[in-house]
Amino acid sequence: MIEIDIPGRAPLALAHLVLDVNGTIALDGALLPGVKLRLDHLRQQLEVHLLTANTHGQQAAIDAELGLRARVITRGTPEKGAYVLSLGADAVAVMGNGANDTAMFNAAALRIAVLGPEGLAAELLRSADVLVRDPCEGLDLLLHPRRLAATLRR
Repeated sequence: MIEIDIPGRAPLALAHLVLDVNGTIALDGALLPGVKLRLDHLRQQLEVHLLTANTHGQQAAIDAELGLRARVITRGTPEKGAYVLSLGADAVAVMGNGANDTAMFNAAALRIAVLGPEGLAAELLRSADVLVRDPCEGLDLLLHPRRLAATLRR
């Protein structure tokens, strides 16, 4: 669990991290550099979940590299939102970049938008708590929660 006290906000007690795969932690079906190392560290504190449409057909290789098993999404936005709600949304942090991540962002306690090589859907940006340039920056915020507190305090 990661507990974060953010002045001016309710404290966060995060138990889950839900990640969109393609466009967020992977590009063209390949995991981005530095993601695995950070996820290995975060898995000591959070249960990590991968959600993907498997656009590039490479999810089995990503699953093997990370030692995780992604949930393949077939209905997009509603299914991602329902998944976050099923975990207990108040204990969930999410990272994504696409319009189909909007429902999971709207449900989660902490929302990190990634403006990576695939871009970022404007619709998703409006739901985000934090915008980062790449997934490693977003994962580092969770590994160093005082950074989040400094960014989000009011």
